[in-house]
Amino acid sequence: MTTVSITPRLGADIREWKQRRNAIILAHNYERPEVQDVADEVGDSLALARTAAATDADVIVFCGVHFMAETAAIVNPTKTVLFPDLNAGCSLADSISADELRAWKAQYPGAVVIAYVNTSAEVKAESDYCCTSANAVQVVRSIPADREILFLPDLFLGSYVQRVTQRENMHIWMGECHVHAGIAASQVETVLKEHPEAELLVHPECGCSTSSLYQLADGTLPAERTHVLSTSGMLKCARDSTAQEFIVATEVGILHQMQRHSPDKRFMAANREAVCPFMKMITLEKVLDALQQNRHVVTVPNAVAKRARVAIDRMIAIG
Repeated sequence: MTTVSITPRLGADIREWKQRRNAIILAHNYERPEVQDVADEVGDSLALARTAAATDADVIVFCGVHFMAETAAIVNPTKTVLFPDLNAGCSLADSISADELRAWKAQYPGAVVIAYVNTSAEVKAESDYCCTSANAVQVVRSIPADREILFLPDLFLGSYVQRVTQRENMHIWMGECHVHAGIAASQVETVLKEHPEAELLVHPECGCSTSSLYQLADGTLPAERTHVLSTSGMLKCARDSTAQEFIVATEVGILHQMQRHSPDKRFMAANREAVCPFMKMITLEKVLDALQQNRHVVTVPNAVAKRARVAIDRMIAIG
């Protein structure tokens, strides 16, 4: 992926149109570097949902994937939410539909449904709680021990949470993010051999996350230098750590923010090919076009939004 600098004219035009429309630009950590640089707020799904819920702006330009823009529209229904490219979807969100969830729920009557935020509004509306990788463990721990849990849709995050919480009555949907699933334990081991003193930061959606926990337990991975974290947790760890080198197992877009916050440190991708094509669809030109042409307005039907809002609000409240 080629990084594009923000030209003075393009940057000035975006700033002018933001002011004209009283708009805020939100960007996920996996977006193109130049899109992150023009954003008012860069973060993970949880942080951006909180910002969307609290903003005083009239317009929210959401640079991420479609379910994130939907979430912003749900938590702030009085605002106009613009999504610069409607083709920016999510393979993980597509791994379960509302109909499939309803059928799954019918097999486990009375179970608590926890939906990862990487899901459609319709799926969220069928759920009791939403979570992100930053608070999935806390959400599961908040459910009474005698209640069965249906966790969806990510099998790697679900397996990680189940192992950490030791929750036996937890059922996990077999979905995955194709980008994170492609980050293998063997790739992590190879980079670690090349950089034996580096700290290892692993996202729990990764295909290597479960094996990393086992390797931590048997001593294969250095416990003091291995951290399974959300994207926001990775950024904080990189800022706070005294280490100078970090191996990062997640989508490569986050390396830009890490380098931006810690320019004196070195960050290496566990897999340089871990690039989400959907996250890279939004460009500066599309951001400006969205502001100028009011393109594309994201709305969620009131009946769906009302039910989904309950699960989202619980996610935000738990932290």
